[in-house]
Amino acid sequence: MSKVIETDTRTFVKFWSIPVIILIVLFILGKALTGLVIIGISIFLALALKPLVRKVNNFFTKHFGTEKKHQKLSAALAYIIVVVVIGGILAVVGPVVINETSKFVQQAPEMFEKNLGGWEGINDFGKNFGIEDLHGEIVNALDALSKNILGDIGNNFVASVTNIADIGMKIVLVLVLTLLFLLEGPNLVAGFWKSLSSGEQNKKPITVAQRVFSKMANVISTYVSRQMIVAVLDGCASALIVFILSLFTDISSSLAIPMGMITMIFYMIPMFGQFIGGTLVTVILASTFPWAGVIFAIVYILYAQIENNLIAPKIQGNALNLPAVFILCAIVIGMYMFGLLGAIVAIPIAGCIRVLVDEYPNIKAANRQ
Repeated sequence: MSKVIETDTRTFVKFWSIPVIILIVLFILGKALTGLVIIGISIFLALALKPLVRKVNNFFTKHFGTEKKHQKLSAALAYIIVVVVIGGILAVVGPVVINETSKFVQQAPEMFEKNLGGWEGINDFGKNFGIEDLHGEIVNALDALSKNILGDIGNNFVASVTNIADIGMKIVLVLVLTLLFLLEGPNLVAGFWKSLSSGEQNKKPITVAQRVFSKMANVISTYVSRQMIVAVLDGCASALIVFILSLFTDISSSLAIPMGMITMIFYMIPMFGQFIGGTLVTVILASTFPWAGVIFAIVYILYAQIENNLIAPKIQGNALNLPAVFILCAIVIGMYMFGLLGAIVAIPIAGCIRVLVDEYPNIKAANRQ
């Protein structure tokens, strides 16, 4: 038995306007996603630089007085310091990696002949698996691969140039926005909270919200600053190991600082970065002197155990107070949503969620009043 439900036009419009508005909002967010990500990265970097800005500002206050007078100068100087340091790291590491790669390519034929017995050794190895001419099979496979690669390069050259230009523009936007957030962010935030509280009879919800967002900002800045301290120590340890190895092996002592910088940069990637950086340095050293790579790997693994169990917990002080399983879940989710960038910001975001959970009773109580 069917029923006819009658409704007026106003109710009908209200009912369908909600999903339509949701779809429009989702469409707009989808179109603006790249811009929102750039803004989010800039805000994250500005928050991460807060401890350094605070230290620079304290220096100016101690020697010249008037704290507020030097806030923007402190922010600009902290920004310049970070940009110069990152630029210096890239300027040092880049040429070394390129040089070692070139050296490895030049030495590859000699190493191939010495360690594998040349193509005759390859063919003998293939015969153990029933392949009579493994040399020919490899040559044919490489020939086909090279043709495919050349074809792909020809087809995608214009797209690659466009992508490089797009990435460069995004980096510039992030750098500019980060500086602007550092300079204008404190005043904007103060003005925002002031405008919300003006004219309100019950200021309790606004006070709670302000405290929650302040805690979340502190979580991000604390995590990044302490992670950076441990990363610097990790890089110094790697540089020292490489320098000591250079005293009794054929590797150059000039590799010490670049290799330390490599492990320092990769350490900023949560959980997996230390392994990636150590593996990369091991491969680079092994391409010049195999035993140097093996020794570095062993010593670095031993140091990593000391660092992860003693040094890092002492410095970081369990600042986020998150179980290991939550951290790993956050990294996995962030990685699959936004790749490497998601993995880097996953832990501070998880810490912010923890703040919301801890403050939920206060938020609920404030909304009731």
